[in-house]
Amino acid sequence: MYRGRLERDLSLWVGKGLLGEDTAGALLAEYDSRPASFSLGRVLVALAAVLLAAAILLVVASNWEAIPRLVRVGAILLLIWAVHIGAALMLARGAVVAASGLLVIGAVSFGGAISLVGQMYHLSGDEQTVMYLWFAIATISAILFRSGAVVVVAGFLSWASFAVYLQNNDTHWIALDPWMAPVMAAIVIALVRYTGAERARHLAYLLLVGWLAWLYTLYEESAVALAFAVGGMAALVLSALPVPRIAFLVRSAGAAPAFYSFLVAAIGFLLLHIKIEDEWRQLAVLGVVTLAASVLAIALHGRDNGAVRYLAYATFAAEMLYLASVTVGSILGTSGLFLFSGLGVALVAWIVIRLERRFSAGAREGRA
Repeated sequence: MYRGRLERDLSLWVGKGLLGEDTAGALLAEYDSRPASFSLGRVLVALAAVLLAAAILLVVASNWEAIPRLVRVGAILLLIWAVHIGAALMLARGAVVAASGLLVIGAVSFGGAISLVGQMYHLSGDEQTVMYLWFAIATISAILFRSGAVVVVAGFLSWASFAVYLQNNDTHWIALDPWMAPVMAAIVIALVRYTGAERARHLAYLLLVGWLAWLYTLYEESAVALAFAVGGMAALVLSALPVPRIAFLVRSAGAAPAFYSFLVAAIGFLLLHIKIEDEWRQLAVLGVVTLAASVLAIALHGRDNGAVRYLAYATFAAEMLYLASVTVGSILGTSGLFLFSGLGVALVAWIVIRLERRFSAGAREGRA
């Protein structure tokens, strides 16, 4: 998809005389020389690593009753050392894919080793402590080997840790443990920046969104939903500010910060709709605010962020349909709603176009 768009842009620039044909050909050849983002071999290696890791966990779960304790512990420790030494050798030879597979097996083996020792010696502790220790070990492994594959494992372990907490505590807030979910998410994001495992960042952002949704289930108050909406929109606006440090962090993180910020805001708007479903006047005001938020999201990030753009489209369309079917009782009233909404959006569009033209003119003068 991107290659086709790049080829069209290069042809357009060549046609306008902005770029020579030789240069355009060299740029396209350089792009083609890059390793493909999708590789069947990498996928198969990852699947093999996951299957082998699952086999290790199942063997540990069986508790190996017929095998002496020291032999069991020695076997699992030997496996851990073997896969990590093998990964180091593979990295030295440039075999990154094979090294990643071995590191995944090693990260899972650590969890198996913790469980095995706990089983055999009846050590005190609970599942939650095991998950924290397992996540910490995976984090250290990801740092030492700078492995994106282990970052993915750490991301899933953060989810597993949160799930274990919810299961063991019947989804209630107990002590400080609930704060570990956002802490783990922050660690995963830091690991993503350190290792370059860009896709793993979604595990952290989704964990944060899930954690916020769980917070709402604890209180189910309009104030919490309003905090989601206001906080999400504030983060969305902040991600669009031309502050050098913020702009650099946002650009280096891709589309994720803006998209998940607006997703949290959209969830907040949805929860507010549910809370004030019977208050039609408040619902009408909330509908207008939701439409305005969608337009603002498109104005700020719609040009360069397709994820935000489509989410804003969906939010806008859903809100219009909802208001037409619930808030307004007559066809004339519905047409009036659409009329004023259309005029409002047209006004915002006019303002945005004028600002874009002014910014473009200022940029051209600055280059001159």
